[in-house]
Amino acid sequence: MMTRLDKLISRELNISRNDAKALIKKGCVTVNGAPVTSSDFKCGDGDSVEADGKTLSKNEFVYIMMNKPAGYVSATDDKREKTVLDLLPEEMKRRGLFPAGRLDKDTTGFMLITDDGAFAHGILSPKRHVDKTYIANLDKPFDNAVKADFENGMELGNEKLLHAELRALNKDSTVAEVVLREGQYHQVKRMFKKHGITVTALKRTAIGGLSLDEKLGEGGCRYITADELEKITLQNSR
Repeated sequence: MMTRLDKLISRELNISRNDAKALIKKGCVTVNGAPVTSSDFKCGDGDSVEADGKTLSKNEFVYIMMNKPAGYVSATDDKREKTVLDLLPEEMKRRGLFPAGRLDKDTTGFMLITDDGAFAHGILSPKRHVDKTYIANLDKPFDNAVKADFENGMELGNEKLLHAELRALNKDSTVAEVVLREGQYHQVKRMFKKHGITVTALKRTAIGGLSLDEKLGEGGCRYITADELEKITLQNSR
């Protein structure tokens, strides 16, 4: 696919199209090592583009896996709180990025950040039922009645939830794995609270068939590969 140079520079450096044109005109942009001063120059997938010595991506969209720490809100901008986008290193920032879905401020784990609205809608749509997997630490154990309520499709207030999976990860059932097919407001916490159980810590460990990279420390992030994206998009609820 061919892309106009000024559009690419604007997108990758998060600057206006006019600023991108000015940068190109100054001779600060090279394609395959040669300076290019024409804003409407078109580059292809095999071309190497640099601006001010920085090599640019030519992907139309990007997909980022972040290990979200507590204390950050899932938003593009917030006047009072730090957002997950504030954690991105400068070289990964570009116009249009947003968190695909939300994690509570105190919830940690797999946060997917992208600029692909159609992809985000696809994985968040209730019609797709893409699994979201969480590890929950509880203040007291759950029993078989709680497990059955999760798995049979819990009634929560006026809502009838989709069936969810619940299994214990330790002997006293105070650490649990929860798999949801939807993403209602504070859903995991509210489901346990119905049974008098408080979630003391919550971490998302997977979206669809893609697990959080164990090598990513809190606040760390990396690009998601095309093969990894398929683990999300091709995953079906069990």
